[in-house]
Amino acid sequence: MSDQEAPLRNGVEHKIFEVLPFVDDDYGGVIVEMKTPMDTKTFVAALRDSFEQWRLQGKKGVWLNLPLSHVNLVEPAVKEGFRYHHAEPTYLMLVYWIPEAESTIPLNASHRVRVGAVVLNHNKEEKYGSLCGSGIWKIPTGVVDEGEEIFAAAIREVKEETGVRRSIYLNVNQSTINIYNLTFSYIYLQIDTEFLEILAFCQTHESFFAKSDLFFVCLLRPTSFDIQKQDLEIEAAQVK
Repeated sequence: MSDQEAPLRNGVEHKIFEVLPFVDDDYGGVIVEMKTPMDTKTFVAALRDSFEQWRLQGKKGVWLNLPLSHVNLVEPAVKEGFRYHHAEPTYLMLVYWIPEAESTIPLNASHRVRVGAVVLNHNKEEKYGSLCGSGIWKIPTGVVDEGEEIFAAAIREVKEETGVRRSIYLNVNQSTINIYNLTFSYIYLQIDTEFLEILAFCQTHESFFAKSDLFFVCLLRPTSFDIQKQDLEIEAAQVK
């Protein structure tokens, strides 16, 4: 028997599978994480063998994690039926659905979460300033980082701005707040703050690469009171 021939078992030919490295996921599928270098020809052969075995095992979704070092495998994977799912700085995730039934693989994250911060001091004074060079007034806003709490993101965004900007007079006991005026017309800042409550939130669609957006307006209280203008963004700062 040559090296290319399959072994015989009870007179029946049995194929030797060269299966890609994988772990089972929690939903009847597999996750393939490529860690060792592989040329495209070897990859395609192993991928086809893997599909054959996974079909026999009744597997469903296939998640293919390709790090930057395996970018050469993206094109052959797509040609074998994979589609893009999401990307991170260090890898690209592709997916493939094995059964003939409709795929139940979840889509990529549908929402981006942002925060805005309103800061009132103990005298109900707002620190304010002018947004440098744009002629636009708005509350400090930013995207919540992965694994970050909403309240922590609001405190961080205010601290990162390290300045103060123009204020509006807001009755925080109001049951409704015009979020759009807050977002696009004014901005509050303070250096160090503590979180008090969420004043309001809204949802918009197709706001960032066709993703939906959840925006939370947070009320904060300053724990430091010195104005320190951030020259990159703040034109002037004072208390009013």
